[in-house]
Amino acid sequence: MLLLAGLLAGLSAAAAGGAATAADDGDDPAGTATRTVATTTIAGAITPVVADHLTDTLRDAAAQGHEALVVTLDTPGGLVTSMRVIVQSFLNAPLPVIVHVAPSGADAGSAGTFITLSAHVAAMAPATTIGAATPVDLEGGEVGDKIVNNAAAYAEAIAEARDRDVEFAVQSVRDGRSITAEEALEIGAIDLVSPTTETLLEDVDGTEVELTDGDRVTLATAGASTVELEMTGARRLLQRLADPNLAFIFISIGTLAIIYELANPGLGAGGIVGGAMLILAMFALSVLPVTFAGASLLVLAGIFLVAELFAPGIGIGAGGGSLLLVLGGLFLFDEPSGLRVGLPVLLPTVLVVLGSTILAGVLVRRTRDRPSHYTSDELLDRTAVVAAAGDELRVRIDGTSWRVRPAAGTTVLAGDRVRVVDRDNLDLVVTPTDMPSTTPAPEEPQ
Repeated sequence: MLLLAGLLAGLSAAAAGGAATAADDGDDPAGTATRTVATTTIAGAITPVVADHLTDTLRDAAAQGHEALVVTLDTPGGLVTSMRVIVQSFLNAPLPVIVHVAPSGADAGSAGTFITLSAHVAAMAPATTIGAATPVDLEGGEVGDKIVNNAAAYAEAIAEARDRDVEFAVQSVRDGRSITAEEALEIGAIDLVSPTTETLLEDVDGTEVELTDGDRVTLATAGASTVELEMTGARRLLQRLADPNLAFIFISIGTLAIIYELANPGLGAGGIVGGAMLILAMFALSVLPVTFAGASLLVLAGIFLVAELFAPGIGIGAGGGSLLLVLGGLFLFDEPSGLRVGLPVLLPTVLVVLGSTILAGVLVRRTRDRPSHYTSDELLDRTAVVAAAGDELRVRIDGTSWRVRPAAGTTVLAGDRVRVVDRDNLDLVVTPTDMPSTTPAPEEPQ
């Protein structure tokens, strides 16, 4: 019995060792437990923030040993310079890049067309579109033949490098052609149509791609786990700021805050908030395809709104500025980019600016018409307690703070109770209360 038990134990150990060896030798040929695919999502305008993120993500994905990088894309377009940075990084990628235009309803418009064509594998979800890559000028109009020819040649070179339909690539630039996912697959502009990332990884498994160094890599993505490489918090914030609606709100409210700062001079909350919002607005506009006409209208709107403070009560400045603000919002971004300020944001914002500017003008007019609250005679002989304010000594009389200085031959310290004996513009001349008043006594009647 002992001999039989030992024999059985030996056979079990051998079987277990054989199984382990078989697994090590490739009984799990897919190696799904160790294969990973990096993923990242781009939704919105193509900006320098997006370009930096994708180039860094590509480098990190290669360094971490992922099988491939899947970029889920949904964009109306963006800046040409940022698009070229992304395309160049994809064409020279150290690992396979898969662009997936998804989810259903997504678009690879304008700059997104070039980015999709430049990937090793181009895929789209059902009910998505690609195309309309005609370049536009700063006013959203047509550009010269030189620029169009250059963009068309660039698209053609990308399509040839990835063995995609050259005719569509050129027509998307010259004619603004846009097509659906099914049509793109039929003409060879993309490689496959797949609804989700999971099905995409199954569909591309076994596909062979060639890297820039000439190495040919066969994708082994079926069953691989995905690792999301997200934008950093700082980049997400910057990309979020690059929003047409936010840019318009920043400009409008920032201008309004500056108006209130001018209406009530002094470095206060209005100046700080207004300056910060205008800086955020300039950042947002710097990474968006802004038209010259729209930007000019916004500048004129700001000038008219500020002018309301110098002619308060008439309303011409506020009304004209608000009208220009509406037009600036409507024409701020070129039409082919797909970016625009939504009417639910545009109209309420302009109404708030209009009402608030009129109110600021009314306040300025009342301040100008209000007589001086104090005359020198009214302040004489008033008493108060001296308080230190930095290097200055001040007193508060009826809620108004005054700077004080001691009369000749006297000394005044913080905490002393003093009497006003004279006024010099905005300074009060004071003496301690134990000093006699210098106010002349009234004459006795004869």
